[in-house]
Amino acid sequence: MTHADPARVEALIEGLDRFNATPGNGTTRLTYSAEFRAASDWLREQMEAVGLSVREDAVGNLFGRLDGADPALAPVLIGSHFDSVPNGGRFDGPAGVVAGIEVAALFRRHGLVPQRPVEIVAMIEEEGARFGGGLMASRILTGKMDTAQLHDIADAAGITAAQALAAYGLDPAEAHKARLAPGSVHAFLELHIEQGPVLETHGQDVAIVDRIVGLAQVKATFRGQAGHAGTTPMDNRRDALVGAVTALAQLPDLARRMGRDAVLTVGRMEVLPGGANVIPDLVTFTVDIRAPDGEVVADLIAQTRAVIEGAGGNGLSVSVAQQLLVQPTPLSAEIHAALSRHADALGLQSRTMVSGAGHDAMIMADFAPTGLVFVPSRDGISHAPGEWTDFDQLARGIDVLFLTACELSGAEPPRLPAQA
Repeated sequence: MTHADPARVEALIEGLDRFNATPGNGTTRLTYSAEFRAASDWLREQMEAVGLSVREDAVGNLFGRLDGADPALAPVLIGSHFDSVPNGGRFDGPAGVVAGIEVAALFRRHGLVPQRPVEIVAMIEEEGARFGGGLMASRILTGKMDTAQLHDIADAAGITAAQALAAYGLDPAEAHKARLAPGSVHAFLELHIEQGPVLETHGQDVAIVDRIVGLAQVKATFRGQAGHAGTTPMDNRRDALVGAVTALAQLPDLARRMGRDAVLTVGRMEVLPGGANVIPDLVTFTVDIRAPDGEVVADLIAQTRAVIEGAGGNGLSVSVAQQLLVQPTPLSAEIHAALSRHADALGLQSRTMVSGAGHDAMIMADFAPTGLVFVPSRDGISHAPGEWTDFDQLARGIDVLFLTACELSGAEPPRLPAQA
């Protein structure tokens, strides 16, 4: 048996997934969209239903608070994000938000009064699917992103984050108020699906993450001259797509030659004007770079920039903009030990793991002691409609989170039998 109730966890996951722009074709819930607002309102109801006092901060993050015996103490913060990639899965992000709500419910259900408050957070724009870059909420909360940038970043339709925030019902001029004061969080805990095959392959219940890889994202822009596909001679063309493809053909080999667990991905590309009979005059694409070693990330950024800039010529103008850079992040050794200890006490099969994906935990780790728990992903699939984690597996991960939250907040945990 588990402390957490798999049926309640399922109801929360499935309930949240109703707020989805692409039902039947994966989960699409972009930050500040109509679906996002409806999801936020629904999450508020779920937090209130388990006795939390709820507030929305100046950029749309949702916080649910369980007061402790000493409300002046900094809280233990638990949560994740509730935006999605286009046509993604229902677990990536929401599993961590639901885990936080279920942890709060367990505190209430067992009549536990922590010494310090426990807060559940549902965060915006972790994926960067709408405005690029990613990890926006945690970067704003920790002061790593100046909210003036909300006026500079925009979605594919040209709507700035500030404009979208205003349409969402919040004032961009107040966005700076979302920043947390130093020392205002005692610890941060996040549960996430693994998004890989390791736990399932080895028949293990949870992974306790000890560090997160370094992560960078850059955007390449090629500008040329549009023209008629039939009347413009080949020697007179300034074809932006030809320049972009020249770079794209070289980029994957950079990571292959680098080795050292480095990976490079071109995941988004736009070709304009987009007519079948029009020479492209504007091409943009993103490059995602990851490696466990910060020097490797820096080398790959420099090599990527050189390849892209070297693919200009023929009258093309080329620019490279760095949208995100996060150094490899070690997580709290003390919290890692606590998570591992509670997993063992529950009789769970666990392992220590490096995360190859970026999470809000990697930003929060510089702000407060941070721990991250992974639960298995079926077939390792993520960011796709086939993403799946069994609800009893989620419940096991939530158990680990719950007992660790009890320890960190000074609550006496209930005694329940170990896993069968």
